[in-house]
Amino acid sequence: MAKLSVLILAKNEEKFIGACIESVKNFADEILVIDDYSTDKTAEICKKLGARVIQRALNGDWGTQQDFSVKQATHDWIFILDADERVTPELAEEIKKILRGDDKNFAYRVARLSYFWGQPLRHGGWFPDYVMRLLPKKGTHVEGVVHQKICHECKEIFLPKSKYLVHYPYRDWEHYFGKFNVYTTLAAKKLFDAGKRANIFDVIAHPFWAAFRMYILRGGFLDGRIGFILSFFHYFYTMAKYVKLWYYGKENKHVTEIRK
Repeated sequence: MAKLSVLILAKNEEKFIGACIESVKNFADEILVIDDYSTDKTAEICKKLGARVIQRALNGDWGTQQDFSVKQATHDWIFILDADERVTPELAEEIKKILRGDDKNFAYRVARLSYFWGQPLRHGGWFPDYVMRLLPKKGTHVEGVVHQKICHECKEIFLPKSKYLVHYPYRDWEHYFGKFNVYTTLAAKKLFDAGKRANIFDVIAHPFWAAFRMYILRGGFLDGRIGFILSFFHYFYTMAKYVKLWYYGKENKHVTEIRK
């Protein structure tokens, strides 16, 4: 069977990294954790569980950090995993089957089932949320700062939805709104850099459409209370993105400090 390196980026994940590593131990030949100088016991826990730990500053650049992890892998196949993800037993068996075949002409996208407050998010556009995860190391590199792109030379295959990753995108509401602020700023910058500009129509119309699409067209209502809450917050997420675009590059001057 071909050998596999599991690649994980981490920072201050002492409460969660153990379960992440445990979920891959039965098929990984190497577990490599790139630690962004955690101040908790993340590195210590990883080492105790048999992972190889390399400390390297992230500096807000996920793509470069992930590309670094690819270069450090020692085996022919890599499986890219986030610290907030877990490999299910069904997916683990599928990965071992692929490694036995060892056909490096293919790269594999994996479905993710997200959970929040203990509830699976199967609707509203949350599932299957396919992501590139399993592929040969040769010819692979990563581009992009936050929403990174995994580049490769292989034909892509989508694994069955029944063999998915479990994903915990938010620890609590504070974590949710922290990501909310960071990602709306980055989304506004991406639009601005692409030559887009916002006006009052964008601020009013886009949020309504985004929430309607998530809750009605994509069936978010089927996820009950949390589906309603997340769809409603998606309205404000979209509004924040376009408001930030509208004001992008402008300075918030204090009127008492403006010199005539």
